[in-house]
Amino acid sequence: MPRTRWRLALTTAAILVAAGPLQAPATAAQDTPAQDATAQDTTDYALTVDTARRGPKIDDTMYGVFFEDINRAADGGLYAELVQNRSFEYSTADNASYNPLTAWTPTGGGEVTTVSDDGRLGERNRTYLRLRPDGTEAGTGVVNSGYTAGIPVTAGKRYDFSVWARTDATDGTPLTVALRAADGTPLAKPLRITARGDRWAKHTGTLTATATSTTGRLALTAGGAGTVRLDMVSLFPRDTYKGRPGGLRKDLAEKIAALRPGFLRFPGGCLVNTGSHEGYDEASGWQRKRSYQWKDTVGPVEERATNANFWGYNQSYGLGYYEYFQYAEDIGAMPLPVVPALVTGCGQNRVTDDPALLRRHIQDTLDLIEFANGPTTSVWGKKRAEMGHPKPFGLTHLAVGNEENVFDAFFERFTAFRTAIEARYPEITVVSNSGPDASGSTFDRAWQLNRDAKVAMVDEHYYKSPQWFLENNERYDSYDRSGPKVFLGEYASQDNRFRNALSEAAFMTGLERNADIVKLASYAPLLADTAGTQWRPDMIWFDSTRSWGSTSYETQKLFMTNTGDRVVPSTASATPAVTGPITGAIGLSTWATSAAYDDVTVTGADGTPLFADDFSAGDPQWARAENRGNWTVQDGRYVQSDATAENTLVTAGDPAWHDYDLRTKATKLSGKEGFLVTFGVKDTGNHYWWNLGGWNNTQSAVEKAVGGAKQTMISDSTRIETGRTYDIRVEIRGRQVTLFLDDKKWGSFTDDKTAEPFRQVVTRDGNDLVVKVVNAQDAAARTAIDLGRSTKTASTARLTTLSGDPDAVNTADDHPVAPVTSTLKGVGATFTHTFPPNSITFLRVRIR
Repeated sequence: MPRTRWRLALTTAAILVAAGPLQAPATAAQDTPAQDATAQDTTDYALTVDTARRGPKIDDTMYGVFFEDINRAADGGLYAELVQNRSFEYSTADNASYNPLTAWTPTGGGEVTTVSDDGRLGERNRTYLRLRPDGTEAGTGVVNSGYTAGIPVTAGKRYDFSVWARTDATDGTPLTVALRAADGTPLAKPLRITARGDRWAKHTGTLTATATSTTGRLALTAGGAGTVRLDMVSLFPRDTYKGRPGGLRKDLAEKIAALRPGFLRFPGGCLVNTGSHEGYDEASGWQRKRSYQWKDTVGPVEERATNANFWGYNQSYGLGYYEYFQYAEDIGAMPLPVVPALVTGCGQNRVTDDPALLRRHIQDTLDLIEFANGPTTSVWGKKRAEMGHPKPFGLTHLAVGNEENVFDAFFERFTAFRTAIEARYPEITVVSNSGPDASGSTFDRAWQLNRDAKVAMVDEHYYKSPQWFLENNERYDSYDRSGPKVFLGEYASQDNRFRNALSEAAFMTGLERNADIVKLASYAPLLADTAGTQWRPDMIWFDSTRSWGSTSYETQKLFMTNTGDRVVPSTASATPAVTGPITGAIGLSTWATSAAYDDVTVTGADGTPLFADDFSAGDPQWARAENRGNWTVQDGRYVQSDATAENTLVTAGDPAWHDYDLRTKATKLSGKEGFLVTFGVKDTGNHYWWNLGGWNNTQSAVEKAVGGAKQTMISDSTRIETGRTYDIRVEIRGRQVTLFLDDKKWGSFTDDKTAEPFRQVVTRDGNDLVVKVVNAQDAAARTAIDLGRSTKTASTARLTTLSGDPDAVNTADDHPVAPVTSTLKGVGATFTHTFPPNSITFLRVRIR
């Protein structure tokens, strides 16, 4: 029977939907007593809490983290290995600039080369380093530069070195291991090792740093004569998370642990289900662009496979499934692995139709559950025990697939996985997904299939503008309480400024209010190396020695460490509404495409001509808003001829225009995509555009940009043909937009959602009420709080506040957005408190 659902927030109006970025806030005074506002810009609110009623229970696992090896999150990040390309496996398959000696520099005379032959360390460790010293005193060797600027070392700290070696020299080969700065300054007393015998053997030692440096180099030099072969050259700090050899970078692991996550989703993400689904073996030709297959990542590190990373670099798999399970256990998080379903996502959209390969992947998934939960007498339970963990990891949830666009093909394969898993392991919750966005045809089809099949949980992903998050607080209020539960596996507002964190916080109050539907939620991505970033925003940033939480990290931490046990119903009054029609000029643009436009007209709703240009007089009416591309008038058409340039926006007209029809003719000349016809243009960061043939000509959509961040208003699968001329018409009436392609209605939408800046949710945490208020506006929010006349409270409450300039960004050297804790006096059943402009406030009140 579905749980009773309370409606816990009033329907609200909000500031103008197309408003520009928030302005810098007035300075907020520190709080002590409950008070009235003295700030000039103040809005009055009422917040009523019904402590006699019970809202949804909140699971301990509601908030978690999602780890994907993006932005160099694993090698060079959480995985503490300091040597880059330690096994000489880098390849052009990983990155066009890579080769087996990437990050290595030969030194001395003699021969230095990489080899792939039968003398290798192991079948899956395909390449090794061969040195033939020239017998000189200087020796022959290599120097590793580590990741980014170099190998970081700290004076007095110990670093554990290891290398696999074999030599044909009768008396052995002397090896000297040295740490030195980029300028050659010694950073540790050298380590001396002698490799003996022509069979692979592991050699170890410890280097103690005598100085501190961020530009360290590891030098490995061979003396004597003969041939010495080396592989798996490794250097780890002794001081790893929980002191584990070959473990995790301590500061990053601790920052994640400080969030107290309820679950850990791993290992992705796009790297899970992209590339080939074949194995890393002779049959596949040692395929280097593969989906993430868990068996590649367990066992001794020198026996693990290597793989290209979807994000443009190499995966060593030193951080593999065993380490993920172990870390989840360390931080008290439920493990939630994701396996590929033989349908690629993330723009690849390929279906693998190979029944035997599908059966193999399904069996691999059953073996994964055995690895996690099986007894030590089982094949894979024994493997887990051999790696050091006889006790089962307690796996309860497993996701199949990630962001598939070819959804019917995916769901057919998902069903095969689900059937096999539930037959053998009925206690495992098998998680499906709803594609790569929050709405649209794929999303709708995915949810239909998931509902019809009575799937237990569906993984939703979306990255949206701050405006979208403010507008969609009530997204889950209307979800079917008898249908699948929601795992919000990836979400974030599109930047790392405090305004983004404010909008995320406002949205999170809606997640908690709907805790009976939204069972799991994780911000993404988790980690980002400042020197190797493929995606922004990110929760935790780092360089080689430092790490820091973004404003979103501080926000997530506040919610994750103050979740509570159950929602308490509450309501709040709305912000006075400001409304108006969609207003703005017009524009033309392209993205990685050459296109020609002609006969641009703008006509008022009453038929009044506002603008016309057939380009017979050149282009004096147009301004190059982005200064990109190559716009010229050719044969009476306005042509953008650079097929590689992105966002080449040119604009014309009056920003005060509203209620008009925009018409133009457009022809794609060459390139990857189609046309961008822009309307409601206020500036380059605030407008709407009809993106015809976008996303590599796989779909079309209208996107709204607010403050530079975009959200999709409507989309379909329209593609654009090269050489064909299209008639395009956009009709704007108030806040309704209707679009026509070749005189046929393509679609319409009404942009009338309210971006309510004042949001709240209240939870019970033991004997405490936690009143969580987000005020995402420049005005202070003077709020009359009513906890119920019969409610008896302590006279003081603990107040934790995040506030700041909405454009504030936390960095390694400056952390303007951080929690401030104080004591609020004068608390009772009713009291007034003023929440600062642009703030997130948690008010913890003890109930007697």
